Amino acid sequence: MRSHTKKVNYRVAERDFKYYIFDWDDNILHMPTRIHLEKRMPDGTWAPHSVSTAVFAVVRNDKDNYRPPGGVWDNAFSDFQDYANESESRFLRDARDALGKVLSGATKPGPSFDTLRHTLVEGRLFAIVTARGHEPESLKKAVRLFIEMALTPDAKEEMLANLRGYRACFDRLTDFGSDEAELEYYLALNRYHAVTNPSFKKWMSGTAKGSGAAETAKQFAVRDFVEHVIKTVSRTGDGAWRNPVSVGFSDDDPGNVTAVEKYVRAELARQFPGVKFCVYDTSDPSLNHGRKLVVSGQLDLGL
Repeated sequence: MRSHTKKVNYRVAERDFKYYIFDWDDNILHMPTRIHLEKRMPDGTWAPHSVSTAVFAVVRNDKDNYRPPGGVWDNAFSDFQDYANESESRFLRDARDALGKVLSGATKPGPSFDTLRHTLVEGRLFAIVTARGHEPESLKKAVRLFIEMALTPDAKEEMLANLRGYRACFDRLTDFGSDEAELEYYLALNRYHAVTNPSFKKWMSGTAKGSGAAETAKQFAVRDFVEHVIKTVSRTGDGAWRNPVSVGFSDDDPGNVTAVEKYVRAELARQFPGVKFCVYDTSDPSLNHGRKLVVSGQLDLGL
């Protein structure tokens, strides 16, 4: 289909470059996926005890009272992996369930739900960084599902006009593919990191030092996204660098927030002085969009 039949928002070239990194569970959606633990009973015995991701963030360091089944953490997170015999990823099924409940008004969305929706409509780059172990393709499919379910027809049309605008202004396109092709191109530009996925852990161990703890792995994922952003922006030409570049990270786990904040201050802000960094602690349900920590620069990301 010829480009003149499709809306193109050429004014995206005037925007600053705001990019976002999102944890998924309890940050975007409150997922029904359960973590399978054992809990110490008053008589000293251990009994099966499944918890939500929000509860796990609170009890995960209480080793006196909680432990994984058989002492093996893979058993605790059996529902946080993909399996070859699945017709559909458990992550996608749970995301569909969680989105349905939000859209019906049965449950509240996560504190960064609206920010992800706004990010997608504007066609901005983003990363999903989660402690889950799913394949990147599963995470990407969940974002596509989010677009299908959480965006109105008008919002989808606006998103596609913005995506074509970026392609026209920075890739110099005058002819565009189908709506599906342009959406797939956009989704493929982004990063999907499940940091306990075996492939991610192998990649990280081959390129970075440090433990395999979730906090360290998320630091690695954040760095990858920042480097990806710099590389992508560099392709737009020298003139684009006049626009401010900013990166926001949001997570509901205080341990991850602290680890990323320290990493940004100690490493990323120094290595990328031209980038504005903000970290959002979304662990407090009384704060609609979380607690904002300006790590570098004073740019308000509008979260």
